[in-house]
Amino acid sequence: MARNRDLESTMNGVGEHLRERAHHYASEAGDRAESLMERGREAGREARRRFGRNGNDYARRMTHAAEDFADEANYQYRRLRRQVARHPGATAAIVVGTVGAFFALRHLFRSRDDD
Repeated sequence: MARNRDLESTMNGVGEHLRERAHHYASEAGDRAESLMERGREAGREARRRFGRNGNDYARRMTHAAEDFADEANYQYRRLRRQVARHPGATAAIVVGTVGAFFALRHLFRSRDDD
């Protein structure tokens, strides 16, 4: 019976310890979240101040430029996938040639630095 009471008190102690640690971690997470929210509010105020009425045109241009960049990257990726699917041998040759040229130029410029 004493052994059961010892186990029970140990389990209660462990449970209390875990409860305290969970409370501590939750408190820290809440403080960190509050800090991040405040920083986000400050950044939002700064962005509104910077891109407010006069910055609307700038923000629109930046948005269009980002969309254009994403479209171009998507187009180049699809084009490369088609080329690899149609001509795997040629693609491998291009990759090997590019890597070889890189190493040749690297060797050339390194030997010049040594002189």
